[in-house]
Amino acid sequence: MDLQTLANTLVAACKSHGEAGLLDNHYHADAVSVEAADFSGTGRETSGLEGIKGKHIWWAENFEVHGGDVTGPFLHGEDRFAVIFDMDVTHKQSGERSVMKEVAIYTVADGKIMREEFYGTT
Repeated sequence: MDLQTLANTLVAACKSHGEAGLLDNHYHADAVSVEAADFSGTGRETSGLEGIKGKHIWWAENFEVHGGDVTGPFLHGEDRFAVIFDMDVTHKQSGERSVMKEVAIYTVADGKIMREEFYGTT
């Protein structure tokens, strides 16, 4: 899959809250995900497709999403793209509601996402 198609597919899935459904076909088995901070208490970096799936499960179990926006993709060369995420969420355990903004940089090789890095503010 070319970079533009992969990036557009990811953005469309994120807008419809279906990004977890892309993991098997759009992420490399050895992909790496790096968060801006250690939100879950398991470290900033997660390696492997199963670990990234676990991050999606953790997010769904811990946060209620009220709304937001996905902007992009913004292509960079032949192997990277960025996406901006704006989210209105409530942390389920504490009840604390917050507005978050993240920039995600995705690195692609052989038509699959190899690395995702999140840069954020809360």
